[in-house]
Amino acid sequence: MNSRTSGRDVLAALRRPRVLLWAVVGTVALGFLVALEIAARHYGVRGPLTNQVREVVFAPKSGPLLYAGMALMLVVLTWRQRFVAIGAAIGIDLVFWLVRWLTDAPMMAGNGALWVLLAHGVIAFTHRTGRERVLLLQGVGLGLLLVAGRKTGDIWLLITMKTQPFVLDQYVAAADHALGSPSLLIGRLVGATGPVGAHVLDWVYVQLGVAAVAVALYQLRTVVTERRFPSHHIVRTFLVIGLLGPAIYMVFPVVGPVYAYGAEGGQWALAHLWPQTAPTITDPQPFLFDEITPRNCMPSLHTAWATAIFIHSRKGPLALRLAGTFWLIATLGATLGFGYHYGADIVAGVVFTLTIETALRSLARGWDRQGARLTAYGTAVFAALLLAYRFLSVEMSENPWVFGPLVMLSMISVVYAYVRTTRQWDRSAAPVRLPEPRREQQPELV
Repeated sequence: MNSRTSGRDVLAALRRPRVLLWAVVGTVALGFLVALEIAARHYGVRGPLTNQVREVVFAPKSGPLLYAGMALMLVVLTWRQRFVAIGAAIGIDLVFWLVRWLTDAPMMAGNGALWVLLAHGVIAFTHRTGRERVLLLQGVGLGLLLVAGRKTGDIWLLITMKTQPFVLDQYVAAADHALGSPSLLIGRLVGATGPVGAHVLDWVYVQLGVAAVAVALYQLRTVVTERRFPSHHIVRTFLVIGLLGPAIYMVFPVVGPVYAYGAEGGQWALAHLWPQTAPTITDPQPFLFDEITPRNCMPSLHTAWATAIFIHSRKGPLALRLAGTFWLIATLGATLGFGYHYGADIVAGVVFTLTIETALRSLARGWDRQGARLTAYGTAVFAALLLAYRFLSVEMSENPWVFGPLVMLSMISVVYAYVRTTRQWDRSAAPVRLPEPRREQQPELV
């Protein structure tokens, strides 16, 4: 195979609308990563691209995440190829482990998974052609995007700390009175469970990506036989949530009750009340906070991702559906119980996810009036919630029996509209089984 043939294959693939869309998205994502790299350098730290390149040799920050990315790539390979790839990743990690042990360097696995990912990118260009090349590159790109999404999020959080010195916790805490300040109740409940309950919730909170990969592997289980990716899956939703969510942090910076009103905030906290007492706020104001606490509360992206896991696990087997339900409940318990979020953040996170999920599903099936209308409605509800938290927080605090039900009904209305719309889509997309035509018995020739 010469370079001219290889170039023709790539051009032919790019003429397909779906592949062209992926190429455009990839180009935009690369430009976004470059911009974040420049921003990170401005603040004196390494950016997502530099950190990713370093992990080819140096100890990675999250080995399980790299193996999760490799697992997504494996869906395009045969079982024999999967075993070879996994064996190669483990073998490479053992070599790195031995060298680090001998040199007393930081220990962490995951380099092998990254090497295998990159190697299959090379294999796609050197040993694959046409549709097989595109499919393998999609698998590699999916795995690398998962890893890059985590590193992008880290830089986003750094930017929120450096560019948003003032936080709006007083507004959200006041608005949260309309919901009964649920973080106080859940915080006391988690504290009553002792170290065991806290440990379980912390593990669920940290390993959210593992649950997402489990759902993704189920959804992508037929890629190797059908030789194509499904039109929509959880990884797309996860990546878009991670891309858009931090942008909201920039316009609505909030640190959370355990920092603004708890011991974790130290000298920067307004008071050390959480989780015993709700703060009394009559005239909310932005206030200065430190430069080491992320402004990552509004909306709650952990709730958004857990909601996405719950949604995408609904069509799986019973075990997967139960796991998705458990992850959502446990994540809500952790976000509120550890004081990382207010109840208002949770409501916004649910609406945020359903709006994104609607838009992505509409894009996958072809935009229609129903999908566009629901996406616009979800966007309007999300914007209305943010505006109410910011400009009506005192009124919400003083009239909880009015605004509390209104906030909950706004979220429920989006949930109801989403369920109703997607059920109609599923019914229209379901294949209609027609009875087989009856074959008339032919007379026997004598």
